[in-house]
Amino acid sequence: MKPWPGSLFGRLALVLVGALAVAVVATILLFRQDRAALQVRHFAENRIVQLQSLRSALEGLPREDRREALQRLSRQYGVRIVAADEREPAGFGPGGWRAGSGMRGPGAGGFGPGREGSGMERFADRDAMGPRPGAGRDGDDAADPPTGPLAAFQPVLAQIERRLAEAFGPGTEVRVQPRAQAMWVRLPAGDAAYWIGFPLPPRPQAEGEPTRALAISLAIALALIVAAFLFARHLARPLRELAAAVDRVGRGEDPPPLPESGPSEIAAVNSGFNAMLGNLRRMEKDRAVLLAGISHDLRTPLARLRLGVELAKTDPATREGMIADIEEMDRVIGQFLDFARGEDGLAMEVRALAEIAAPVVERYRKAGRDVSLAAGHVAPLPVRPTAIARLVANLVDNALAYGAPPVEVTLSERGGEAVIDVADRGPGVAPADVERLKQPFTRADDSRARSDGAAGAGLGLAIVERIARLHGGRFDLLPREGGGTIARVSLPLRR
Repeated sequence: MKPWPGSLFGRLALVLVGALAVAVVATILLFRQDRAALQVRHFAENRIVQLQSLRSALEGLPREDRREALQRLSRQYGVRIVAADEREPAGFGPGGWRAGSGMRGPGAGGFGPGREGSGMERFADRDAMGPRPGAGRDGDDAADPPTGPLAAFQPVLAQIERRLAEAFGPGTEVRVQPRAQAMWVRLPAGDAAYWIGFPLPPRPQAEGEPTRALAISLAIALALIVAAFLFARHLARPLRELAAAVDRVGRGEDPPPLPESGPSEIAAVNSGFNAMLGNLRRMEKDRAVLLAGISHDLRTPLARLRLGVELAKTDPATREGMIADIEEMDRVIGQFLDFARGEDGLAMEVRALAEIAAPVVERYRKAGRDVSLAAGHVAPLPVRPTAIARLVANLVDNALAYGAPPVEVTLSERGGEAVIDVADRGPGVAPADVERLKQPFTRADDSRARSDGAAGAGLGLAIVERIARLHGGRFDLLPREGGGTIARVSLPLRR
């Protein structure tokens, strides 16, 4: 199995679908990255505003009543405030785990109702400063290096710390206690520094969001794939039309000119094809005019020759031989005229095949030829009666000339087609010669020569092939059981 489709349409569609898939995946990744950066920036900006207000309140705070002031500010802003010279919280920072110091109980201040609502109250219910005596580091093991989401969160911490340092100067530091869901910021204020504890924002309760985002992404990808499929199909349509037109020319048909529009390359190819088609039409027309002119001009002297031979005082055997040669020449000229004339201009009529074939067969029977007709039930169909009569006559002539009697003409209906069979008991046709004998000016080899020894023009079966195609049918030469050949013409009942 090939990894690439064989058609240009399939390859173009595959390339477009692949490009769109890469674009969709890249868009999703960029969206997630930009969304995370926007959330970090929003979180940092909110904290900067709150910390600026706290810093103004903490600067110049008297040391003697600092504890009561810190408790008041903690309740007012809904945070934890601890002097840096009294204790230091443990937690993860941009550089990894940092141990705390001076942890001796819950520390000053609690989380009041503040602006953060229930989140602050839940945070205030715990001692987020660090371990109580004998409790370890807030449930986090300092020996364990940050892994998973925490390791991925370290660049975010560095970004937050850098943003806060730009706002509040050197000495600003950030630490996070994951299991306590707390973040501590070291804030310089005047001659002192304080640790400000914030609860981390709760994880959004939107379990359906990933599924919804995935569904939207799949819908967009599906729409883009359908659009790519239709676009590729539209681009490949001129090539399909060109291939169909070339196939019709190969079958001897005359397709209409192709539109010279669309992309420049397609327009150039279609223009060249139309020019080639015009040249073929002119050549066919010139050949038909040449054959018709020569054939018409030869018939007049042939008529005079026959009249002279019949009036000449020669022995009967010589006279009959000369008359036979003249009739053979006239028959060949008649085939030239039939081939050059064509049947395109004949009117279509809905007729029964038996009505057309019966007079042709009767003419041969009156001439003493062993030709019979077996007409089954065949529905009337649109045909050119004169062309179909010529087709039957050419097949009977070919069977009598190259085959052997009896010649049987059979009319039947099979699979929605009207079938004309002309069977003989001659030597048959080699399968390799079937298509060659349908070509103009092609004669049979010595094994299938005419019974009267004449060479023939090689146009009889070519005319049959052209008439069959003109009616949307096909012409086949098949071997007959028991010896001989079946010349079969199949015509569609509805067109």
